[in-house]
Amino acid sequence: MSEIIKQSAAELAEHLQRGELSAVEVTEAHLERISNVDGEINAFLAINDDAVKTAAEIDAKRAAGEQLPELAGVPLAIKDVLVTRDMPSTSGSKILEGYMSPFDATVVAKSREAGLVPLGKTNMDEFAMGSSGENSAYGATKNPWDLSRIPGGSGSGSAAAIAAFEAPLALGSDTGGSIRQPAALTGTVGVKPTYGGVSRYGAIAMASSLDQIGPCTRTVLDAALLHDVIGGYDWHDSTSLQHDWPSMAAAARQGADPSSLQGVKIGVVKELLADASQRGVAEAFERALELAAEQGAEIVEVSAPHFEYAVAAYYLIMPAEVSSNLARYDSVRFGLRVTPEGGGTVDAVMGATRAAGFGAEAKRRIILGTYALSAGYYDAYYGSAQKVRTLVQQDFNSAFAEVDVLASPTAPTTAWKIGERVDDPMVNYINDATTIPTNLAGIPGMSLPVGLAAEDGLPVGLQLMAPQYADDRLYRIGASFETLIAQLEGKQFWELAPALGEVK
Repeated sequence: MSEIIKQSAAELAEHLQRGELSAVEVTEAHLERISNVDGEINAFLAINDDAVKTAAEIDAKRAAGEQLPELAGVPLAIKDVLVTRDMPSTSGSKILEGYMSPFDATVVAKSREAGLVPLGKTNMDEFAMGSSGENSAYGATKNPWDLSRIPGGSGSGSAAAIAAFEAPLALGSDTGGSIRQPAALTGTVGVKPTYGGVSRYGAIAMASSLDQIGPCTRTVLDAALLHDVIGGYDWHDSTSLQHDWPSMAAAARQGADPSSLQGVKIGVVKELLADASQRGVAEAFERALELAAEQGAEIVEVSAPHFEYAVAAYYLIMPAEVSSNLARYDSVRFGLRVTPEGGGTVDAVMGATRAAGFGAEAKRRIILGTYALSAGYYDAYYGSAQKVRTLVQQDFNSAFAEVDVLASPTAPTTAWKIGERVDDPMVNYINDATTIPTNLAGIPGMSLPVGLAAEDGLPVGLQLMAPQYADDRLYRIGASFETLIAQLEGKQFWELAPALGEVK
């Protein structure tokens, strides 16, 4: 395996700035890695034909003495939920197969302005609907730690690409855990920013009040560096926050010294800990908290009594918004069009198109959401779910009055076998129990790896949650945990990952 692709984004940036590597060398190394291993992983749906050309342009600017942003020349993978003007944007669905957007999503445009080199678009559950990566119309993504297992979802491709050293940085989206849960199952770092802290303009909508764009990386500092690039106000997005955000990278660098945990109050959510159904997950989580306590952190148990209703509320609110957002795929304006034999009315063409274009999970959620919004049921279902959402937000407010951050396992289990749960969608829904509350409340959350489960040797993720606007707190405390785990293991966690070909 090339030494170049083993570097973190921060390390690559330093090598590029010192002239020890060129952007072309770095880009070509990652493209070669994709060519060598992605046939087994299926993390990418499209490769950027202009990646090397873009890298060469950055090298030319640097050679001319131009002052470039810190990450200029570092490669980036982009979840296919984000539209791009030079690559297809399908959101993992047949109904958008081959669709070319006339513009870039804001986060993509910002990454280009920062000199990042887009490598390609990553695989995902269709319209971000799923927790396993098995719901893509273009085939399931596989977990680089064990090719017989799922990498999590919906951001399966971004997480798998990072874990397999196909990219040092990736963009993802998180509606109910779609950045954090795959990060946990692949031993990577994933962050869901405060809702509105990163623009959603150009993100193909699933559930607009829940969706949030964020970074996927192998280290906390890398996530912070990418967060600084993509964050901030965007007038295109009506939900974008006008806020003076601090540097996330500065916070991560400060937190790299674990002594900064002295006096930090970490709340363990009793209701979420109960969801950790695998012994090895609970053990790795508890060991991480013990390491923090040894540095002077105070571990406090807190209760969030309404969290037990969060999954039920989410699976009413989210499908309701799905049914509204996916109504635009009507066979008339853009996307796939299927005409019944012998022709037909607009309704007949629309029905045939949606039947052929949407997968089973998308259809399931559209139907559920349409029912929840129908006359006579709106107040009983959608309206009641929104009331529960308010109660969840109040639980967070009460908890943060006592502690600085909240902690839980990111996922109740490690990665399961491909095909193991396809016949029981409820099992997948419940798997999001620990990540969903942060989306309902709009607060930031981070997953970082804290060990391997004793039963199967697969990664376990620690989830940290902070109050609204306190994203930098996650990076500071997350970086401290990362350092403690590295000291315990004797190496960075990502160095534990097996090279493809040595996987189980």
